[in-house]
Amino acid sequence: MARDDGFPVWEAALLAGVAAVFAAGLAGVYISMPRSDYSFLKLPRNLQELQVLTVHLEGYSSDYTIQVLVGYCAVYIFMQTFMIPGTIFMSLLAGALFGQLGGLALVIFAATAGASSCYFLSKLVGKPLVFSLWPDKLTFFQKQVAKRREKLLNYMLFLRVTPTLPNTFINFSSPIVGVPYHTFFFATAIGLVPAAYVTVRAGIALSDLRSLNDLYDPQSIAVLFLIGLVSVAPTLLGKNEKPTSASDMAANTN
Repeated sequence: MARDDGFPVWEAALLAGVAAVFAAGLAGVYISMPRSDYSFLKLPRNLQELQVLTVHLEGYSSDYTIQVLVGYCAVYIFMQTFMIPGTIFMSLLAGALFGQLGGLALVIFAATAGASSCYFLSKLVGKPLVFSLWPDKLTFFQKQVAKRREKLLNYMLFLRVTPTLPNTFINFSSPIVGVPYHTFFFATAIGLVPAAYVTVRAGIALSDLRSLNDLYDPQSIAVLFLIGLVSVAPTLLGKNEKPTSASDMAANTN
């Protein structure tokens, strides 16, 4: 795959336009909320900030449910679209505010919408950035996609369920390596469920969390890998295909 280092001005303008749309949506939510001190409204970077944000939003989520939902989705989708780290805190927040079922549905919707937004934005303007950020991972991913084309959904499900490749990289590079959107969509909507369930459930008992390491104990990680192996089994057993070794996959997570 040839490298393209150019980044035309129109692409930068498009990125700015997308960001402006999100900003306008959040401004609309802000204006429709009651007058108050919103200094607590910021993207949480640790559990302490998340707990403070949750305490304040709990009072609004019952009386201003629509505004909180729209604001939550706009922030989550924006973060996914522009690869801003911290969506794990947003997933915990969904569990704390909306419970297990409501929080899970919200996270799956926002995560799938955000991943889709990132997919299409990358399809338009992402090639130079992908080549710049992840040249080795991109080569690996392209080879795997080409080799598993007939059972690509299974392979994409495996990637979503397990931490073999970062989700941010999958979202941004999938259109570059030729993953069809329908495959990308179903793999995302289904494959993110197990991890989202674990995170949302932890958010219900947010006050008991002391570290993000408490989310994924060895047993939880083992279960996620087992689900991933089941999903990818048809691909590994396909004709004329050689399974990728665990060491090869692990090497490409760095």
